[in-house]
Amino acid sequence: MKIEVTQATFQEKAILRNLMQLYLYDFSEMDGNSVGESGLFDYRYLDLYWTEPDRYPFLVRVDGQLAGFALLCRGTYFSEQEALRQTGMMVSEFFVMRKFRRLDVGSQVARLIFDRFPGRWEIAQKPENKIGKAFWRALIAGYTKGDYREVFLDNAQWHGPVQVFDNSNFPVK
Repeated sequence: MKIEVTQATFQEKAILRNLMQLYLYDFSEMDGNSVGESGLFDYRYLDLYWTEPDRYPFLVRVDGQLAGFALLCRGTYFSEQEALRQTGMMVSEFFVMRKFRRLDVGSQVARLIFDRFPGRWEIAQKPENKIGKAFWRALIAGYTKGDYREVFLDNAQWHGPVQVFDNSNFPVK
């Protein structure tokens, strides 16, 4: 199985927007969101991934087939004072289509993305996202060999668990 993670071009924005519908549909079980009058879910930040320099859209393919996406950005979920001292990469959204789940695709994609951006990372999940919390905790524990911390934030930026780690000194692969 060949897994590819490529930065989405502006010409591929419509592909990402379509995949976003599947993701938001899956998530609607947890967040209760509904489609708008157009029959589609809204993700107001999508266009910013091609206009703001600290946002990174990626498409995932498995054996050449579209399999998901990852949206990353630079920033922090922590308070303003902490943000001045430490900022890094955040996974804004992460989606692997059901067909490719339980095949280790998500874990491999996350590791590839982490390795691409050495430094401080923050991975956040909504409290009600039990599957997401279990996935990220296990993945990050293995990736960092247990060298991470988890905090539960309740501030203006985020409400929920956040795993924090730094892979700056990891061996180059």
